[in-house]
Amino acid sequence: MKFFNKIKQLFHAITQLREIHAVVTNDFKSPKLNLGQIQSYLNSKRDFTSTLAEVEFQVFSQWGDDGIIQYLVNNIEFSNKTFIEFGVENYKESNTRFLLLNNNWSGLVLDGSQKAVDFIKSDGISWTHDIYAKQAFITKENINSLISTEFLEKGFNSELGILSVDIDGNDYWVWNEISVVKPIVVIVEYNSFFGEKRAITIPYHDAFVMDTETRPYYWGASLKAFCLLGEKMGYYLIGCNSNGNNAYFVRKDKIGEFKVRSCEEAYVRGKFRLKFSDKGDPLLWHQIQSGLNGLPVVNVEENSIEKL
Repeated sequence: MKFFNKIKQLFHAITQLREIHAVVTNDFKSPKLNLGQIQSYLNSKRDFTSTLAEVEFQVFSQWGDDGIIQYLVNNIEFSNKTFIEFGVENYKESNTRFLLLNNNWSGLVLDGSQKAVDFIKSDGISWTHDIYAKQAFITKENINSLISTEFLEKGFNSELGILSVDIDGNDYWVWNEISVVKPIVVIVEYNSFFGEKRAITIPYHDAFVMDTETRPYYWGASLKAFCLLGEKMGYYLIGCNSNGNNAYFVRKDKIGEFKVRSCEEAYVRGKFRLKFSDKGDPLLWHQIQSGLNGLPVVNVEENSIEKL
């Protein structure tokens, strides 16, 4: 009898653990979601900050971008609460997931992996929120068509709330091409390892994929290149996250009380590492730079091919 009681107690304990696990892993009931909501509320009471790092917090974003996005949402009037995000993988870690769940925004997410998109479509958010997922390898040739068919033709307005671009490659060329929507906020991943002085990007190649083994730091564009592109597209730079990978641009007619930053003021050198030495140590800055030496880049100021 004691044996069966122990089995019964064990079964009850396992059931409780499963219930706890379900609550913790369910985004709709997750304690981290509630903590993010509290932090968002506290940040909404702030005056305008001197740096975006002051409002950072992380719920689903890779770094502190959830906090920055909430800060923007609290201080900009968005006529359409919509977003488009590229390069989301399975969307568990992304810039817009907290925006979807906390603020009930609607949006489109794109990723090159069909497996990742299938996961998103099977995730609970796909029936509880207005989110569309599409598998596509994004190029400058197809981006406007993708947005038109997967977003605008579903009834969304071209006055887009937030555009987040993170495809580890042709980011500069893709943003430069977008003309069918007018985002109020644009978030782009810049390559801080290209430095703060040169306005450079990788040359465009429609099939570019970052080489994570031999050239993990050769991708994307420098912050200065994005600053010049933002100016051409009608945006002001307001800052970067503290991890030195995401830059934030606000459309000029929506800038309000945000302080406009120069590239030099906003630049943050990334301390994250994409590759380690044979001994397992983080590569030093000069080691990363030496690994980039001789690779071709486009100087977007001079419209010329140069070498790193």
